[in-house]
Amino acid sequence: MTAVKRIPIVKKRTKKFARHQSHDYKCVDASWRKPKGIDNRVRRRFKGQLAMPSIGYGSNRKTRHLTPSGHKAFLVQNPADVELLLMHNKTFAAEIGHAVSSRKRVEIIAKAKALGVKVTNPKGRVTVEA
Repeated sequence: MTAVKRIPIVKKRTKKFARHQSHDYKCVDASWRKPKGIDNRVRRRFKGQLAMPSIGYGSNRKTRHLTPSGHKAFLVQNPADVELLLMHNKTFAAEIGHAVSSRKRVEIIAKAKALGVKVTNPKGRVTVEA
């Protein structure tokens, strides 16, 4: 159930890259778009301007796509998918899809517990309100 011993996960940048002038205008969404203008100061990389995404911000290949527990997420839609992780339960963890019903979620969690597979989101739609 626990992940293989590994090197610590280090993110070079945790802040999202914001689109140029998205904080100035309501109609400009914050999701990143590369500036294309000929005089654009962000594209020209002037000092004090927004940073642009580049290959240098990439994560370490050994820790890329790892969750904080040290596993990689594997999307599970039904209880039969959990058996696929039986051989790889130290590397991968089951992640229940968002559209899976509460009845199937209970079955998936029970099967994962029996097989010793970690589930990253076991509490979704399963807990009962008091």
